[in-house]
Amino acid sequence: MEKSQGSQGNRRGRRSRQEILDSAARVMAVRGYAGTSMSTLVKETGLPKSSFYHHFESKAGLLSAVMAQGAQNFFEAMREAHRDPPEHGGPRERLGWYLQKTGEIFVHREEFLRLLLVLVMSHEAAEAPEALRTVIAVRDEGRDYMRHMIRSSFLSAGEEAADRVAGALAHFGMAGFDGAFVALQSKDGKPMAELMAELTDAIATLGEALIAGR
Repeated sequence: MEKSQGSQGNRRGRRSRQEILDSAARVMAVRGYAGTSMSTLVKETGLPKSSFYHHFESKAGLLSAVMAQGAQNFFEAMREAHRDPPEHGGPRERLGWYLQKTGEIFVHREEFLRLLLVLVMSHEAAEAPEALRTVIAVRDEGRDYMRHMIRSSFLSAGEEAADRVAGALAHFGMAGFDGAFVALQSKDGKPMAELMAELTDAIATLGEALIAGR
């Protein structure tokens, strides 16, 4: 009986922790870290403030956990979406496939990406060192992922050429994704699929020019 009650308590504890993480991610994505108070989160979840401090040592610790969970879910979704890349087609077609799949992930992970950009632009994560490390790690991993997508798309030109193009254009590709996400948030009328098609054309054209020596 005691064991059963203990397992129920553990389940409740895991559930309340997840409720806090989900609510914090949603509120912080809109208000930012500084604009999210514990009282707001208490109101959102209906949980007592003691529950927050039971699971997280501080508001900074909560932000760190939110970012860690968001990053894990985001890159798991990326790996799943890119699991079966096309085996045929030229660099432009292959890159288009990768970027369209990535754009779909962006659309379904808006809260995490919005919070990530808020933290990058406001420097609020400096108040939470663990969260700042996660922000930097996510940006680095995203850039590596972009490099991988470009390299894989240009392998038909040879490994050396693919490495050169990927190394030269990974930062540009990341900047393109940042801009596309901001455009999506501003609701300027272009769907993500169209933005990804334009980014594909830009990267492919630059890559082809690099290979041709122009």
